[in-house]
Amino acid sequence: MRDVAARAKVSAMTVSRVLKDDPRVTEATRERVLNAVDALGYRRNETARRLRVGGSGMIGLVVTNLANPFYSRLALGVQEVAYEHGLRVLLGNTAEQVDRERGLVEDLAARQVDGMIVVPAGGSHRHLAPAALRGMPIVLASRPPAGMDADCVLVDDFGGAEAATGRLIEDGHRRIGFLGNPPALYTGAERFRGYWAAHEAAGLEPDERHIRRGLADVAMAERAAVALLREPDAPTALFCTNNRLTQGAIRAVRTLEVPVALAGFDDFDLADVLGLPLTIASYDADEIGRRAGQMLIDRINAGPHTPLPARRSVVPTEVIRYGIDRP
Repeated sequence: MRDVAARAKVSAMTVSRVLKDDPRVTEATRERVLNAVDALGYRRNETARRLRVGGSGMIGLVVTNLANPFYSRLALGVQEVAYEHGLRVLLGNTAEQVDRERGLVEDLAARQVDGMIVVPAGGSHRHLAPAALRGMPIVLASRPPAGMDADCVLVDDFGGAEAATGRLIEDGHRRIGFLGNPPALYTGAERFRGYWAAHEAAGLEPDERHIRRGLADVAMAERAAVALLREPDAPTALFCTNNRLTQGAIRAVRTLEVPVALAGFDDFDLADVLGLPLTIASYDADEIGRRAGQMLIDRINAGPHTPLPARRSVVPTEVIRYGIDRP
């Protein structure tokens, strides 16, 4: 800033006023300073400025799998709210590893971010408690807090799974297989509960032989679906607990060329042009990010000395049907 002031033949204070759009600066002086800024390639040190006025101007976002489009949409929602409040987002990926999550959270805390949004990887979240982070505001997304109190934004996992499975039952299916992510995950447990509840509501009981849990990716889901569909009394439909598992099931159906109806959680690109009977429990992933972002902003603005009760927000689902003839 001193170099800019010297080149423009003004004081450093005048340079500061120009950069803050202070109306007291004359147009001629403003133009002279801005020309000096351009000539010298000056960039304001935002970190130093934020530390002086309070806060880093950054929030952290920690997710479990950046390869999953769900987290890309969630991140866009967070970024939308952060941008509206003049904040930047630092993004980290844990690959569902708790140790990596701890390291990322500690690193973000050391960088003095103003707060964090975390999709937790493990079953215990004590290391994410505000007390463990010296009072730093934190919001959980997609999975609820365990062993701590915190704001969280969830999807209606149970309701969406129950509704999608119920549509298969309404279509006449009685042998509905289940392809699920690890049961230790909140989403896996809730979506399995919804699948089971839809059967109970119809006076049915799922066949345990047609249930596969603990699937982590497309390849595992494809292998599990192929094995199920090759059984003598194979399912006539499959319910899958996320978009990756649905894609694995689609690959299996294409490979075996069998008439199987599919239902899944999470919409995905090109689902509408596959030509397969497909029932999807869909929701707005951006909205999860927006709600989590706004919750975090609320915490940041309230300050450490204004206690707020832990809040929970649930994003609704809707059932979308592709490739299914309607009467």
